[in-house]
Amino acid sequence: MFQGSIPALITPFRDGRIDEKAFQNFVAWQISEGSHALVPCGTTGESATLSFEEHVRVVTLCVEAAAGRVPVIAGAGSNSTAHAVELAKACKQAGADAILVVAPYYNKPSQEGMLAHFRAVGAVGIPVVAYNVPGRTIVDISVETLGRIAALPNLVGVKDATGDLTRVARHRALCGDKFVLLSGDDPSALGFNAYGGRGCISVTANVAPKLCAQVQEATLKGDFERARVLDAKLAALHKALFVEPSPAPTKYACSLLGKGGEEVRLPLLSCTDAAKAVVRAAMTEAGLL
Repeated sequence: MFQGSIPALITPFRDGRIDEKAFQNFVAWQISEGSHALVPCGTTGESATLSFEEHVRVVTLCVEAAAGRVPVIAGAGSNSTAHAVELAKACKQAGADAILVVAPYYNKPSQEGMLAHFRAVGAVGIPVVAYNVPGRTIVDISVETLGRIAALPNLVGVKDATGDLTRVARHRALCGDKFVLLSGDDPSALGFNAYGGRGCISVTANVAPKLCAQVQEATLKGDFERARVLDAKLAALHKALFVEPSPAPTKYACSLLGKGGEEVRLPLLSCTDAAKAVVRAAMTEAGLL
């Protein structure tokens, strides 16, 4: 259903408000550069600081700009199950093809609690990609629990941002071949696909969509030698985009390409000069500048 290079899109701001024109232009550019699907309102899209109305507006803008050319997997996560359900319904109404639902953060639910959370969101009737990122949520969807989640109605895949490649084979065994395994960790995405993954929901693809798409296409064809050559160009950039809290480095990188401004929302801050130097050097190494 979903595969390849899937950027977790930044949300451009101008003077504190969503820069709608810049965002839709960015969506169009991503598609023209070869991105295979799009994720608005994920972590990189600063969903945590968007109001409900802004969240739905960004999803709507993405769906409009994509115009059916690639799937839209809208972020719809929350640590409140009721709010996640509300977001899921709104994203479905806005025309999203699927939703990305992060494991409930901060509350520290049990494995049974997380299973119940995904069951409730899946009942909305839109395809759901679960999102496991323990570094942000403090909870980990265990391999065994993901196997149970995969059996729920409308649960179609996972974004695994643990960086633990030993999980991929177990996920395949417990979740079945139809359950889509997507990496959420750019530095290990190539290896993730070698173990049976089908793509990456990517931060780096915001900045280097064509290269990221080419890496993913090579892995899906089984041409890992070509994928390694291409990914080597991106290695420094994968790291540089997290030299300071994300997505500030990514927004700075995009601004160098004329794709929106640097503005982020508090409590995040724009990049320091030191971070900007690191990002610029990595972009130069990747051949983007």
